[in-house]
Amino acid sequence: MRWIAGILAGTLAACAPVTQDAAVAPAAPDTARTDVLDSIANLVDDEIPEEFDFRQSFPSWYAAVTPYQIIGTGKMGIYFVGTEGLGMYFIPTDAGHIVIDGGMPGEGQYVADAIRTLGFDPKDVKILLNSHAHLDHSGGLAELKAMTGAKLIASEGDRSALEGGFYLGSEEDRAMNAPPVQVDRIIADGERLTLGNVTLTAHITPGHSRGCTSWTMPVVQSGQSYEALLFCSATVAANRLVGPPQYQGIVADYRKTFAMTKDWRPDIFLTNHPEFSDMIEKRERQKAGDPLAFVDRDGFPAMMEKLEQAFAAALQKQTLKYNAIMSD
Repeated sequence: MRWIAGILAGTLAACAPVTQDAAVAPAAPDTARTDVLDSIANLVDDEIPEEFDFRQSFPSWYAAVTPYQIIGTGKMGIYFVGTEGLGMYFIPTDAGHIVIDGGMPGEGQYVADAIRTLGFDPKDVKILLNSHAHLDHSGGLAELKAMTGAKLIASEGDRSALEGGFYLGSEEDRAMNAPPVQVDRIIADGERLTLGNVTLTAHITPGHSRGCTSWTMPVVQSGQSYEALLFCSATVAANRLVGPPQYQGIVADYRKTFAMTKDWRPDIFLTNHPEFSDMIEKRERQKAGDPLAFVDRDGFPAMMEKLEQAFAAALQKQTLKYNAIMSD
């Protein structure tokens, strides 16, 4: 078993986060982002014991945050219902609601409580979506599905991992398992998903996982329409790029995603690890009175440029290491 580079991958400059809103429930101790990245780095090439304590190593993934509306008019729009270190999103509609990602195993109840805190009924959630089938984003989906009766919609590329509860290509690493969850419907690249007055478009952006799925949707605030992107990921993270690859075609998939997103300029971009889109800083500006604090048209291309550079460096490093091992 090998942990190649850690779930968050230190591809962006490390900095300590600003404290978010008061917690809605008792939370694990806060941690600086540098501490999180250091903890991840220390796991490189180590075996993860089956009883590995993610809560102790990554407390920000469990640190509660008061849920809030990111952007929208009235009760519509996009809400943050995640933790300090994990982005989960709630999208209400006039025909039921949508949740994107479920956090770590056991955090389904946390998401439901956050939805209730916002004044909505979790039982009105009709659709569950998943950015990708890694335990820190899919872990709470089975619990949420059982609580709400919602249908899970996901990509074909991630279906086996979701339903099998494993990390594709590292099936022997039981510490990386998530509760299995049944996929009710497969969604394809470019397919539109409509519930009530909300329509999202699926974009398969593979690499980080085989079926990594990003979502775009229009959202209105103060009479103005904005394009929001809920981006899956493009970090190398725990993935083997060579010797053998995490899955066949992973390198080509990363390159496809970087090429596909080269011209993307969303008005708002959200990530499943908030630090990658500076969500904490933006939330502080919003609380200080800026209603458009999350509008950031330069942020996504800047992030993707750094992630592409980090991918190239990781590929070179892993290739050199693999060749050295093979030549011994």
